[in-house]
Amino acid sequence: MAKVKFESVDAYLAAQPEANLGALALVRSTIRKTLPKRAEEVISYQIPAYKVDGETVVYFAGWKKHFSLYPVTAPAAAAFAKELEPYKTSKGAVRFPLAEAVPVRLVSRITKFLAAQAAERAAAKVAKQTATKNRQ
Repeated sequence: MAKVKFESVDAYLAAQPEANLGALALVRSTIRKTLPKRAEEVISYQIPAYKVDGETVVYFAGWKKHFSLYPVTAPAAAAFAKELEPYKTSKGAVRFPLAEAVPVRLVSRITKFLAAQAAERAAAKVAKQTATKNRQ
């Protein structure tokens, strides 16, 4: 069977089971509302991803019985430990059952946290580039 290569988030969503579309559309809109308008919606690793100023902030993926958010970094997992207790987590991901309501507020808060981490990475890159230029 040929592997599907998604060209857009719309194409990714169109390939999902109809029963999952409402939840995945809500996750998508929550992420888009949470991030700045300049955020770029892309496909990376064949799943939806969002970038701000060139830094990847968050990914989501639909599965048979759950959707996942990535990367739920160690600091993010620690910051939301109590709220994540009901969900299955692994190194870098959290699974939300599709049979339950999408925890919109939690998805938004995790996205904001990850966006702040991405901004810190971007600022560190700029500082490193500036320092390198100044030494030359």
